[in-house]
Amino acid sequence: MTLKPMAIGALAGVALLAACATPPVDAVQKTAAPVAPAPAGTDPLYGAVQDAGRTIAAIPEAALSERNRRQVVDYWTDEPPGTIIVDPYARFLYLVLENDRALRYGVAVGEQGRGFSGEGVIPFKREWPRWTPTQNMLRRDPELYGPVRNGMEGGLDNPLGARALYLFKGGRDRLYRIHGTNNPFSIGKAVSSGCIRLFNQDILDLHERVKDGARVVVLSESESGKGTTPAGRTTTSNQTQ
Repeated sequence: MTLKPMAIGALAGVALLAACATPPVDAVQKTAAPVAPAPAGTDPLYGAVQDAGRTIAAIPEAALSERNRRQVVDYWTDEPPGTIIVDPYARFLYLVLENDRALRYGVAVGEQGRGFSGEGVIPFKREWPRWTPTQNMLRRDPELYGPVRNGMEGGLDNPLGARALYLFKGGRDRLYRIHGTNNPFSIGKAVSSGCIRLFNQDILDLHERVKDGARVVVLSESESGKGTTPAGRTTTSNQTQ
């Protein structure tokens, strides 16, 4: 399927509107590997990556504020290691480790990402997932979405980025996705649409660490900041700095 450059640009601009839409059908089963050394000044965690014949660009230094960088932090929770905890209001995702620690990722959160709270599981995850516009999108803008009504193969222009994790609850797809993005400057921000997006380099890392069947806890607004201080201590509101 071929899209005009203008259409591809427009799709990228509204990328996350459909990021919580249809599950992918297939995925490329390749292992990510680093490419040539990153330019001086580039964080080695966020350099260019070669994956399945595609080159994921290095994250611009301007997008890498300290709060957005992947890092191990203190985190107090009764959830077992391997649990994903999403704090949409602080715009962080935590992967629980042992000994009151967690691996923290900066995320961007769209409207759909704030529309669900509670518990779920990740029954499956995909590499370079397909993306399909919803029926509402097709009705709203058939000229833009019509050319990809049957789906868009995974790739650098795909709204879901390099990887996607799919959240189910009670055996039902909640249309809640944790995925990459082709807009690194959105990370750390609340955006108008979409679910939970990470730098592509971070979703590659998370995808490798998370097992199928992993537990997910999505915090409500009143729970935002939970786990960032020991029980009984005051939590800094929303922890967004």
